[in-house]
Amino acid sequence: MARPALEVADILRDHGPAWREANSGHMSLDQLKVMSAIERCRTAALGGYVARCENAACGHTAIAYNSCRNRHCPKCQGAASRRWLADREAELLPVPYFHVVYTLPSALRDIAYQNKCVVYDLLMKAAAETTLAIAADPKRLGARIGVTAVLHTWGSALTHHPHVHMIVPGGGLSLDKARWVASRSNFLVHVNVLARLFRGKMLAMLMDAHDSGQLKFFNTHAGLAEKRTFKHFIAALRRIHWVVHCKAPFAGPEQVLRYLSRYTHRVAISNRRLVAADNTSIAFRWKD
Repeated sequence: MARPALEVADILRDHGPAWREANSGHMSLDQLKVMSAIERCRTAALGGYVARCENAACGHTAIAYNSCRNRHCPKCQGAASRRWLADREAELLPVPYFHVVYTLPSALRDIAYQNKCVVYDLLMKAAAETTLAIAADPKRLGARIGVTAVLHTWGSALTHHPHVHMIVPGGGLSLDKARWVASRSNFLVHVNVLARLFRGKMLAMLMDAHDSGQLKFFNTHAGLAEKRTFKHFIAALRRIHWVVHCKAPFAGPEQVLRYLSRYTHRVAISNRRLVAADNTSIAFRWKD
């Protein structure tokens, strides 16, 4: 495979040292490790091996350097994605699948950024519990279902945008586990029903996390550390519409897996999206 004309590693090697110096004290150890891994990936710094043709008349020699295998490296995710895809194929059911997306409102994104571990965990839990609860409701599907969910924290333009992509089968086991309950062929549940329950669960979880001291607030959000202020903040979020999408079933299980595998192993930006870079700016392709 031909090497792209411009890679994320090239940019980090050229500008990473100066950027780290300028942001000293504002980067975590994990972030520094990721940058170092990408910069060293498939270079002599990680070692490698020599392949030489055994034919004396040829004697062609090629040097291949080792990969960093960091999950954030654009060059190291292809193989992992293929393995994940193969593993999930054995789990597919011969039924239609729906694509459900749960998105945090913009007012919560800064809070999530300052409390990634806690809020991302709550986001995944709230999304899963909402889907399972609505599906089990006898007035809806009335079935026990399974889901595959993937957390995504950025948008195409590399803006912070926490949301959960979920693949949901069009049916499940009856509550007594005696039979299969199928959904309608082109409808799972109305998005407003999902949105209301998701909003209620997420806000309740955030209040509990605040009460137990799990949330930290900085800069312009420092005042939210006070319980009354945070309660008013949460109350305002109960009055706005939360965005949940529930798309019609995919064309088939293979398409489901291909779609989801791109999200499970997609890094923030791939090498193929890079257009140009200089000392002041970086240009890359993105989709609105």
